[in-house]
Amino acid sequence: MRRLVSFAVAALFSAPLWAMHCPMDMAKIDEQLAANPPSDAATLERVKQLRAEGEQLHNAGDHPQSVKVLGEALDLLGIKS
Repeated sequence: MRRLVSFAVAALFSAPLWAMHCPMDMAKIDEQLAANPPSDAATLERVKQLRAEGEQLHNAGDHPQSVKVLGEALDLLGIKS
């Protein structure tokens, strides 16, 4: 029972951390796209799609999935997340 309560409390407190991570990742992507966008059109389009999807997930409250999707975009841009 203690483990279950501990897990629930940890999950409750970690949700805001995921939520704050999303806007930072989106800002990194936006900065990179403005300063040095990928020269490959397909990569640029994929990054834009992932960025938009990540923002939608963030706004819907699915922060872990948003961080994952935005991480894919950062990887395509060569940025460590």
